[in-house]
Amino acid sequence: MTAQVAELLKRTRSRHGVLGLGGSPLGNFARPMTDDEAAVTMRRAWDSGIRYFDTAPHYGLGLSERRIGAELRRRPRDEFVLSTKVGRLIVPNPRPRERDDDGFAVPGDLTRQWDFSAAGVERSLRESLERLGLESVDILYLHDPDQAWDGATGEGLAALARLKADGVVKAIGIGTNSTTGLAGVIEDGLVDVIMLANRYSLLDHTALDSVLAPAHRFGVAVVAVGVFATGLLSTARPAPGSTYEYRAPDADVIGRAERIATVCEDHGVELPAAALAFPLLHPAVSAIAVGMRSPDEVDENLRRFETDIPAGLWSDLIAEGLIPAAAVHTHHP
Repeated sequence: MTAQVAELLKRTRSRHGVLGLGGSPLGNFARPMTDDEAAVTMRRAWDSGIRYFDTAPHYGLGLSERRIGAELRRRPRDEFVLSTKVGRLIVPNPRPRERDDDGFAVPGDLTRQWDFSAAGVERSLRESLERLGLESVDILYLHDPDQAWDGATGEGLAALARLKADGVVKAIGIGTNSTTGLAGVIEDGLVDVIMLANRYSLLDHTALDSVLAPAHRFGVAVVAVGVFATGLLSTARPAPGSTYEYRAPDADVIGRAERIATVCEDHGVELPAAALAFPLLHPAVSAIAVGMRSPDEVDENLRRFETDIPAGLWSDLIAEGLIPAAAVHTHHP
């Protein structure tokens, strides 16, 4: 990975690697939480040793940034790593509605406006810092640039590069659900880090060759998010009503998750613990981040993250055709 990212992650690493707190739930994704609930969740994460926090203007129309900033302002700035994103400006909604219509349980008096221009990038960061109440973030991502790829990876990435050159941020990257075009950006040396959602998990290996292989070759870090496959892998066995890709899973996906869960049980390992460990087997993956909405979820995720996974579990998953051999064989001892 780049020297900038390696240096940052020194602050956040434990024996099992880097586990970050994803800020989407703190923006009231899917259901509301109170400011007090957000605060105690952040405090539990900090007290438990989590030092990487990720957020975005998109998460609750700025609510996640405000809540995360309220807690991190109380902490020594050199003891944590913070990332946020640009690409969506938060602006007054010309047609206010009672509730946001993009998945967050917040009022709909504001809305998102796509803007990957240089002016938009700079304005987005400035407004994020105001919401956070901080003077800087460490990593700045273009958020979902596949929505306007040419402009985002042209003017948008150039703007990020200038911010990095000026010392405003330490590392730059792309945060996305899509693997399209990432190999070229990586090979051209335009980013330090990719935050990849839902494309590298026990159930989805899409990114193995298209993103992780070039990232490892060119020294670009990958932060894997969505490792629970939006819910299906978050319980010991797939639970009724669980989602996959934010919707009801089909029978094939449920069947594969059940088979993986059975192999995990054979080795005395919970399925969610294996889901957390799997991405970090690849040397390109430098960290994972997981959304957490309560102290109990913080405790549970840390317990799972600190589980020692026997090598035989991965061998059996390969033998069953459930994960590719390359996902494990590329692991650094």
